[in-house]
Amino acid sequence: MVASDSKVILCIEDEQEMIDLIRLILGRRGFDVRGANNGEEGLKIIQNDHPDLVLLDLMMPDMDGWEVYQHMKSDETTKNIPVIVVTARAQSIDKVLGLHIAKVDDYIAKPFSPQELLNSVDNVLAGKKNA
Repeated sequence: MVASDSKVILCIEDEQEMIDLIRLILGRRGFDVRGANNGEEGLKIIQNDHPDLVLLDLMMPDMDGWEVYQHMKSDETTKNIPVIVVTARAQSIDKVLGLHIAKVDDYIAKPFSPQELLNSVDNVLAGKKNA
């Protein structure tokens, strides 16, 4: 029997080790975690596969996370996919920008604990926005 409730999570992150770590943490919970190593690759996967959730790094070469986010939100077919920003940019102004101005669904600062990641993913997929 295939778990029909297995949620697809796309991790757009330029560090493969971070994708692997997130895949390990969330995979134990039964999530189908896919990785993209840059923004353009991530956008292609988003448009083709429509994941249930996107984990998005902000600081990437070529196309940064905010550009990816803007592309997603300007496309009718992808604008409702929830986004959790996962970034080393932990200054409070970035969090305010992310949560209140750009309206991302949540914001996790690196380094994060496995439980912090799981809580955020569970809350966002359950439709609860963090304030």
